[in-house]
Amino acid sequence: MEAVAKSKHPMPLSDLREMLGINRSSVFRLANTMRRRGFLTNPSGSNDYIIGPTAWRLFRNYDWSMLISFCRHHLQVLSKETGETSHLGVREGKQSLFIAHQGGHGQVIYVSGRTGEFMPLYCTAHGKALLSDMGIDELRAILGNGPFHKHTGTTVGSIEELAAACARVRATGYALDDGEYHPEIRCIAVPIRDKTGEVVAAIGISAPVARMSNERCEMIGKKVIRISREIDAVLNAGA
Repeated sequence: MEAVAKSKHPMPLSDLREMLGINRSSVFRLANTMRRRGFLTNPSGSNDYIIGPTAWRLFRNYDWSMLISFCRHHLQVLSKETGETSHLGVREGKQSLFIAHQGGHGQVIYVSGRTGEFMPLYCTAHGKALLSDMGIDELRAILGNGPFHKHTGTTVGSIEELAAACARVRATGYALDDGEYHPEIRCIAVPIRDKTGEVVAAIGISAPVARMSNERCEMIGKKVIRISREIDAVLNAGA
């Protein structure tokens, strides 16, 4: 489990065999047993292993590193498919915290990774995705009555505007930051849910505004929704 969790890519069975120094049949039986119990899983049905849902459920209340290990492969896939920088975020009080990222692919200009940075909940895509299930009373309990600080001309300015933005996330499936925190960056994010349906994290991409037309936002939104649902399905397998 430690070897798989530390790997930046799905861990092939052959690499596990070399690392553990045991024969192929033994490492296969060990890995297969851990897969059946949910501690490991195979993305795309391959013989490469990533951390499974049982490990996530055991550790989610103690350490976000397990969630990072679990979602690393999906961040890589999302960045490869979109060419943009992907981020994984969680809610910490009144802010969202980026806990992992994957840099963009094949772009001359791309948004730098912001792992370890706190961002406002009310005017970022990840923040809106994390808040998306909440009504106006729940939002007030977390953020107060406002008004909110306006970072740009498009920043959500009131609790009523934020509630409307959350309703749009529920309707479309994804959250949009239309240059609200940084005027030259557009972001899209989708919530990740546990077995009860509770939002536990958000995954999405960040890109220069010039590359993010409304049509491309919609197209990428569908990709992020697909990736988040893949995470949900594996995260809650056997729940």
